[in-house]
Amino acid sequence: MPVDFRAATGLLAQLELLRIEQCGAVLHLQLNRPAKRNAVSDALVAQLHTAFVNLPEAVRAVVLSGAGEHFCAGLDLAELGERSVAEGIAHSRSWHAAFEQIQFGRVPVIAVLHGAVVGGGLELASAAHLRVAEKSAFYALPEGQRGLFVGGGGSARVPRLIGAARMADMMLTGRVYDAAEGLSIGLSQYLVDDGQGLVQALALADKVATNAPLSNFAVMHALPRIADMSQSEGLFTESLMAAIAQGDDAAKSRMRAFLDGKAAKVAKS
Repeated sequence: MPVDFRAATGLLAQLELLRIEQCGAVLHLQLNRPAKRNAVSDALVAQLHTAFVNLPEAVRAVVLSGAGEHFCAGLDLAELGERSVAEGIAHSRSWHAAFEQIQFGRVPVIAVLHGAVVGGGLELASAAHLRVAEKSAFYALPEGQRGLFVGGGGSARVPRLIGAARMADMMLTGRVYDAAEGLSIGLSQYLVDDGQGLVQALALADKVATNAPLSNFAVMHALPRIADMSQSEGLFTESLMAAIAQGDDAAKSRMRAFLDGKAAKVAKS
């Protein structure tokens, strides 16, 4: 981690299952259960929820990663126990609440994926807005082999990335995708060498953090909802969001800078 990242203070510093650091407008949040391959316990879900609800005001982008050799190996099965149906619903809904704060929170989230991105780990990753995978990453949904069904929002989010048929294949047969396959089917948008995921994610976060906050909000909140609408409803919602965004003072100043030749033009990288 670059030396200019500093440990979080206050409430965020009390979340012992997360390592949270901030540099300017970018916050790095790391799952910190490496001995458990960052398996998601009830306490970890609660701390993720708390962290994303209480992001510092200055934060404009979050990088989410996992300590150790794996991003997240899924549900901590040691906590599964003998839940009643009602308890199972409440448990699933606690994951939904936490991951909702990631997908539909205040700022864009970029996940760094390496090693196991399995079960609940893939559900967590799918709540992020961008995903950077290292070559060591592999993806699986083993719930079908364990007599379970996804409960962390995977059935709603993962098919939107790869399609319901591919997700059914993963759950029914235990199919595992490697990092290159994951890139090709849409599980990640970027693929980098091992050890370079955080570097790439932080560079993306720096870029995302400079966008007008309202533009980022529109991409996070309006775009996925428009995709779920009929075309006529989506187009009308798009018009409303476009008008709101262009009326924002930040958009007006950026457009003036572009017209005055003070902003960079789009160029092939």
